Amino acid sequence: MRILIADDHDLVRDTIVLFLQTESGIVAEAVGSLPAAVAAIESQPQFDLVLLDMMMPGMNGLNSLRQVMAMNGGQRVALISGTGSPELAEQALAAGAAGYLPKTLSAKSLANAVQFMAMGEQYVPLGFLRSGADEPAHPLAQRLSRREREVLGGLIEGKSNKEIARDLGISEPTVKLHMKTLYRKIGAQNRTQAAMIAKEAGLF
Repeated sequence: MRILIADDHDLVRDTIVLFLQTESGIVAEAVGSLPAAVAAIESQPQFDLVLLDMMMPGMNGLNSLRQVMAMNGGQRVALISGTGSPELAEQALAAGAAGYLPKTLSAKSLANAVQFMAMGEQYVPLGFLRSGADEPAHPLAQRLSRREREVLGGLIEGKSNKEIARDLGISEPTVKLHMKTLYRKIGAQNRTQAAMIAKEAGLF
């Protein structure tokens, strides 16, 4: 089973590769951008599954998903995201994605999901979809704007203001402004405290 992981964060990418390679029969390769993923797909034997980070360089949302899916007569492609929504997951599945993986998944769950998708099934964590449809909105999330939640998600992943700004397509001063307002809304004094409050509340 051959898996391609495309993610621009070394820690995420390397962790996934190392864990998958402990599973019998899985050969995992990693790249850091959409162009690099495209080059790997074009130059190598077909992968059983391609994992694309939604926020890495070169990605243009569902358009890039469809582009990669159509390569070489058809690829099985799943999305990975740290700040995505249930709505985006549903749109990706409707477009034919093999699955949608939040970065909050445990390493073991992710490895199981990868094998499941590589065998031809669709996968998205049931609780992830349910959180957007059947369950009431999280009280902490209700205090924040969509952009503030996205910034908080980047903060929890350990990203710098520069990385968050790049991922969201906004300026660093705008990120700092969102940080300031979300700190006030959730009662945090700094980045570390904001991440702890969000995690303890089960927001991410």
